[in-house]
Amino acid sequence: MENFEWSEKYSVNVKQIDEQHKKLIGIVAQLNTAMRQGKGKDIIGKVLEELAKYTITHFKDEERIMKSAGYPDFEAHQTKHQWMNDRVAQLYRDYQDGKVTLSIEVMNFLQSWIDKHIMGTDKQYAPFLNSKGIF
Repeated sequence: MENFEWSEKYSVNVKQIDEQHKKLIGIVAQLNTAMRQGKGKDIIGKVLEELAKYTITHFKDEERIMKSAGYPDFEAHQTKHQWMNDRVAQLYRDYQDGKVTLSIEVMNFLQSWIDKHIMGTDKQYAPFLNSKGIF
């Protein structure tokens, strides 16, 4: 498992979004550290609670910014956010049901979120927002 810390490679060059992405990286780092210490099960509930709160705020803010700028791929991006919200809710239900391998499943989801959503989908809106003067 790699170390997780903020790097400029994650930046979408929009300060508010980058600050929120830093928080997500922090959540991932917290889980990663606990898993390396064999304590993933001890903090998974806290991580999932933080993640649930984070997604509500972050997606709402990101969507507000994209919509106000007239981002042309807004609806597709919003659909991806809804899928991710649903996935976080499912992971939390799995936690409440006592699923044993949950910390690994959550870590895989979070790694995918960073690799595919931030580094892929989010990076696509950055030039558009920047061209509208949003930094």
